[in-house]
Amino acid sequence: MAGLADSGVQTPELPSRGYLGWALLIVTVLITLWLGPLDKGEAAHAGWLSLLPTFMVLVLALTMRRTLEALVGGCLFGYLMLGGTDFMVQFADTGLKVMGNPTIGWIILVCGFLGSLIALLGLSGATQAFSNWLGDRVKGRRMTLLSAWGLGLVIFIDDYLNALAVSASMRKLCDRFKISRPMLAYVVDSTAAPMCVLVPLSTWAIYSAGLLEGNGVAEKGQGLALYMEAVPYMFYAWIALLMVPLVAIGLIPALGPMRTAERLTAEGKAVIEDSDLDIPASQATPLLINFFLPLASLIGFTLFFDVDALKGTVCALLLTILLYAAQRLATHEQLFDAVQKGFQSMLMPLGIVVSSFVLQDINEQLGLTDFVIQGLEPLMTGNWLPAVAFLTLSLITFTTGSFWGTFAVAFPIILPLAGALDASMPLTIGAIVSAGAFGSHACFYGDATVLSAKGSGCTALQHALTQLPYVLIAAGLSTVLFIVMA
Repeated sequence: MAGLADSGVQTPELPSRGYLGWALLIVTVLITLWLGPLDKGEAAHAGWLSLLPTFMVLVLALTMRRTLEALVGGCLFGYLMLGGTDFMVQFADTGLKVMGNPTIGWIILVCGFLGSLIALLGLSGATQAFSNWLGDRVKGRRMTLLSAWGLGLVIFIDDYLNALAVSASMRKLCDRFKISRPMLAYVVDSTAAPMCVLVPLSTWAIYSAGLLEGNGVAEKGQGLALYMEAVPYMFYAWIALLMVPLVAIGLIPALGPMRTAERLTAEGKAVIEDSDLDIPASQATPLLINFFLPLASLIGFTLFFDVDALKGTVCALLLTILLYAAQRLATHEQLFDAVQKGFQSMLMPLGIVVSSFVLQDINEQLGLTDFVIQGLEPLMTGNWLPAVAFLTLSLITFTTGSFWGTFAVAFPIILPLAGALDASMPLTIGAIVSAGAFGSHACFYGDATVLSAKGSGCTALQHALTQLPYVLIAAGLSTVLFIVMA
């Protein structure tokens, strides 16, 4: 039997499902080779054809139920459109360029070292100690889910730290109360990016403030102040964040695939695989300080180094190794083996993130962002600007998996338009940032989605499909609010 299927339903393996995806890809490749490489001439975009690579990724993901293979297939198809028979050369060259990107290097090191830190917490028994401590105080599934939400509110400095730290900390307790892994992933993901968006001392806020100053919307040193003015209008982040406790206490029921996943888990029919982040604990008595001190140092060092998650993670990892070595919880070989295994456990989600950056390169060459914005720009008039900007950029961030990159493109286009139309600048900024939070939350190959699924112990596609009803509710309510407030 297969494990929990991506829709939340436990079904036997159906080889034809995977074969259908590969057959579709092969037929499409042959047709593309026959038509020859795309020539968009001097145009800024390839029109509707610019949507095809991302559409191929979505189709392959739904037929194969695999994220990485779907991304690679969509990327190969995109380079077939662009370069014809030279598609493999372009794929290899872009892969090398992406791996040399400082942002990718930063992501690999942050996620890898976070995986190492989580593995050390498991080795020391600290994760189990926290689970036991919280289990003595938390009774039932409602309080468990609310505790996961509360922990996510505390770790507000970066969505990567939030997604991995909270999911790894709460997984065992959720298993005890028969809470499905997709439900945990939903709680974690709905708290990670939305919380980081709303708090000015986060990587999202600092990056956006820099763009506001760089594009002349705010004076030097005033970018963060303007960002804070827009925080009340970041409707998607607020709604997504506040929906979590309503789902936790049952006011909003489990919907669609999530209901199926919850039912199978409650009946004991869901096949739960241990995460490869889990390492057998040492025989020493688990101490709660061995959990809280590394986590507190992770947050403290990150804030100390001007919200640099990489420096914070490295310092916290070193302190944790020294702390555990001083207590002789494990030999130095065991400690560094755990560091290595934890880093290795992040290779699959990192492969998905790297592939999404390759897809971004294809979308840039095809002019996907320009096509969508130019197509809907006539609708960006007067009071409709915030709502149309939110919907437009939400579509872009969902299809491209690029959130901060979309900000860099959208700020210099939409914010001057808001000034010319005398639209509310904080409301427009809130719409743009809300769209980024939506994409981070909804895109099944987005970094926060992938990491939330990894830490919770389910696949990225399973997580994306089970949380989709909640994402759409939050997006719909946000659109209404942008219309009303404008």
